[in-house]
This record gives sequence, C-alpha cells and structure tokens, in this order.
Amino acid sequence: MPKFQLSSWLPRLPPQVWILAAGRFLSQSGTGFTLFYAPIFFVDRVGLSATAVGIGLGSGSVSGIFGRILGGSFCDSKFWGRRRTLLLATIIAAAASFVLAATNDFAGLIAGNLLMGFGVGLYWPPTETMVADLTQGEQRQEAFALTRLADNLGLQVGIILGGLLIAVTGNYRSLFIIDGISFLVLFAVVAIGIAETYKPANSADIGKKSLKNGWMVALSDRSLLVYALVNTLFTLYISQIQTTMPLYFSKFVAVGTSGKGFSTGTITVLFAFSTFLTVALQLPVVKGLKRFSHPKALMISALLWGMGFIAIGLTGMAATGNLLLAVLGLSFLSVATVAYTPFASALVVDLAPESLRGVYLAVNSQCWAIGYLIGPPLGGLALDRGKWAADNFWLGLAFSVIAAVVILQKLDRMLLKKPLL
Repeated sequence: MPKFQLSSWLPRLPPQVWILAAGRFLSQSGTGFTLFYAPIFFVDRVGLSATAVGIGLGSGSVSGIFGRILGGSFCDSKFWGRRRTLLLATIIAAAASFVLAATNDFAGLIAGNLLMGFGVGLYWPPTETMVADLTQGEQRQEAFALTRLADNLGLQVGIILGGLLIAVTGNYRSLFIIDGISFLVLFAVVAIGIAETYKPANSADIGKKSLKNGWMVALSDRSLLVYALVNTLFTLYISQIQTTMPLYFSKFVAVGTSGKGFSTGTITVLFAFSTFLTVALQLPVVKGLKRFSHPKALMISALLWGMGFIAIGLTGMAATGNLLLAVLGLSFLSVATVAYTPFASALVVDLAPESLRGVYLAVNSQCWAIGYLIGPPLGGLALDRGKWAADNFWLGLAFSVIAAVVILQKLDRMLLKKPLL
C-alpha cells in the first residue's frame, strides 16, 4: 500500500526526464562540495586576500553571461543541438574544477573561475531546454519542479559530505577533484542515457522569423521582455537570501539582553530548515498551483516574497521573538521560491517557438546572472549604511513586490490576447 501511494504521488514523466534529474543530482552534489568551502580554501590554504578571492570568484559571472549567450544559440543550432551543447558544458566545467584543484595563485583562481563560469553558462540553456522538449502542458511544470528538486537535494548532499570530508581529512583540493568527477559523471549520463531532443524549425516558425536570428526574435518579443523584467526582480530576491541575509542575522538582529546577533550555529540551522522546506514542498506546491495560469502562480509567489521580507525586517526591529520571526520569514521565502522556479521556466517555454527554446531559456538564465550581479552589492550597500538602513532594506524589498504584481498582471493580460506557441 505505501508503495502504491508513493507512486501515485510522484509525477508521471518520461524516463529521460528522470535520467536527466539523476544526472543533475550527481552534478549538483559535486558543486555542493565546493560551494561554501572554496573561499575558505583560497584564503586560508592558498594565502590569497579576501578581496582577491571575491574578485576571482566573481569573475565567473562575467564569463557566464557569454556562456549563456552561446549556450542558447548552440541549443537551437542543427549542428550542436541540446545534447552536444550540454556535453561540451560538462567537459569545460570538469576542466575548470581540475584547474582550481591545482591552483596556487591568483592567476590560477581567475583562470579556473572564468572557465567554470563559461561552462556553467553553457550548461543551463540545454539542460532546461531538454526538460521542455521532453514534456508538455502541466506535465512540464512538474518536470521543472523535479529537476529543481534534484538540484537542491544534490547541493545539500554535497555540502554535508564536503563538510564531513574536510573535518576528517582537511584536504580542500579533493573537493574540487570530486566536483570535476561529478561533471564527468553527468557527461556519461547524458552521453549514454539522453537522446538529442532538438527539432528543426517547423512551418509555424518559418516566414518573417526566418529572416532573423534567434536572439533578434527573442529580444523583439514584448511578452518575453516584460517577463524578463519581473524575473530579474525575483532572482534579485533569491540572491538576498544567499548573500545579504546571513550577514544581517549575524550583525543586525539583537538577541536578548546581549545585543548580539544570531550565532553561527543558529544561522546554520535556520538555513538548513529553509533548504529542507524548499526540498519538501517543491512537488506539493507545484501540484497545488497547477490550476492557475503561469503569471497568476508567479503573483502568488510575489505575495509570499513580500510577506517573507516583512517578517525578516521585523526580525531586526523586534525586541523579542526574533527567532520566531526569522523562522516565519524563511518559511514564506521558501514557499515563494518553490512557487517561482518551475512556473517561470514553464512560462518561457510557452512563449518560445519550439525551434528557439534554447535562446528563450538563455534569456531566462541571463535574468539570474543580472539579478545576482545587482543583488549582492545592493544588499551590501544597505548593510554598510547601518541598522536603520539594514532593517528597512527588507521592507523596501517587500514594497517592490507591488511592482512585480503590477508587471505580472500586465503580462497576464498580454498572454490572454496572444496565443501561446
């Protein structure tokens, strides 16, 4: 009986989607090994300054922009297609991991991260496009939810195992080697288990669009550009959870009579709880929101973001109950995140001509690059201006949700007038 219930709860998806999700789980496990430990290694063991490490790690975002542009174009080309582009991305990312494992100076750090950023930039358009190619309709939302679930689970497994490995051996370089091996495993999974999903342009895509390249078509699509505006706002929100919020909890939340912020242990538990909610609620939330249009589901996500940011701001302002407010805020933000990611990707797929899914999803991925380029410096600027600015920064983010909802309402009206492809 339990087996039957489990099988009825899991989404019914094509076998290749499950294979791709398994590959992404293994790859993200490798990424989790280095995610939090790379800065520690390069400062404490290699001997670089924190500023130099920040510049080195940030350099990957620059090459990632170019990687996404090429990744989108390669996906939609007859020669490369989705599968070859993904295979190329995994090889480049694996090589970057091995370069970082051997790095002993700043030049090596820059080289490794430029290569890694480029490989990761190439990676996202084909892996998202394959999910779209292999599914249809509401099934697509569940497929995106499943692959995001695999990503999150993989990261958590990698972070835990990486911490254990460091505690036992103290060998940081082995983390990068494991990361490189994980990309090679993904290469093997794709090479053996995933067939090419690219299809040549059909008659619906031919005509005036054939006179333009894919990027010209995408950048002239008003619906996509309106979506990209609000999507960049959402990714800016996510960047605050990962970069600004831990420091805010540590420096600006006065706990009890001590006046000190949350301890490192408390912050670790809070974000572990948030990650657990993200993993546990991914599929149930998608099932619950399937009856809504994509823009309306994203409006619900936006409102949850707003409630979460209000609770986080009150965490620093309140004299008591700080921990409860932090838990409440992170709970809202976790649900907001799982309500956002699958529906955002599915919306872009619906907007895209079938032969241009790679480019359209590359635009979606570029929103993440821009959000993460703007978000962390913006949050850092607020924290540097003192407690008043730090507390009200979260309320400002909550207020910005109004703009997100207005944009999504406009997008919903536009899509009602425009038949999705």
